[in-house]
Amino acid sequence: MARHIVIGKGPVGATTARLLDEQGHEVVVLSRSGGNGSTALDVTDTASLRQATRGAEVIYNCANPPYHRWPTDWPPIANALLDATESAGAVLVTMGNLYGYGPVDTPITEDLPLAGTGAKARVRIDMWRDASARHRAGRIRAAEARASDFFGPGVTEAGHLAQRMMPGLLAGRAVRVIGNPDAPHSFTYVPDIARALVRLGTDERAWGRAWHVPTAPPLTTREAVGHLCRLAGLPPAKVGRIPWWPLHLAGLVNPLLGELREVQYQFDRPFVVDSQAYTTAFGEVPTPIDEALGATVAWWRARLGR
Repeated sequence: MARHIVIGKGPVGATTARLLDEQGHEVVVLSRSGGNGSTALDVTDTASLRQATRGAEVIYNCANPPYHRWPTDWPPIANALLDATESAGAVLVTMGNLYGYGPVDTPITEDLPLAGTGAKARVRIDMWRDASARHRAGRIRAAEARASDFFGPGVTEAGHLAQRMMPGLLAGRAVRVIGNPDAPHSFTYVPDIARALVRLGTDERAWGRAWHVPTAPPLTTREAVGHLCRLAGLPPAKVGRIPWWPLHLAGLVNPLLGELREVQYQFDRPFVVDSQAYTTAFGEVPTPIDEALGATVAWWRARLGR
């Protein structure tokens, strides 16, 4: 039985921990505040983190600092995890995203340059380059999973298909979305993310590079709403667009909304991830979209009591 350490108790961390437990591994979840089955630990405290990760075979970085504090909060977390991984002789698997590529006009593949110039993009680029440098030097073994907007059971705050959409949709109301509702967009299912993270941690063929998590063919947000309504047994919901200008104004006082400027392109233009490299290498495909969206509807109905 291997010892696996999951950093972060959010939807990705919690789903990954459950999968590892189902596979019979020893699993420890560490989070800043503790609770929900996790142990409280400040992961920037390198000495404490080394102690907590001693004997680990794999460390999964599923942490998620507040969006507007990435430039200040991520570097000490990432550096402490690199040191702890090296000390433990473990594999480091980082849950990443697609920000580092910046705006592109084609489906996003892993061989595209990390050309993003925004503050959040630079943070993620630096994290991967630091991990890659240690991997190449033989000091750690590292891999990164990259996913698009994620959805599924347990996802409340992130992405399009969560708190800002699901309660109203299930109540039969019109839906208002950020960005162009008719632009193709990739959505990644959280159980597929967890499955990919575990694969990257336990299959040596995965180490030393980044991989895109198996992701279903893109949908427009309007199409996703239509699928959700059909699966929920509801008539099609009207889909409207929230203009950017009130969000930009609100961003002057709300730092979280202010961060949307950097990634506005992800909402206004096609944003499509190509995960074929992962599927070809490991033979794993994304969960069928109706199955994934159906599970999402069921989870939200249970949560809302509808």
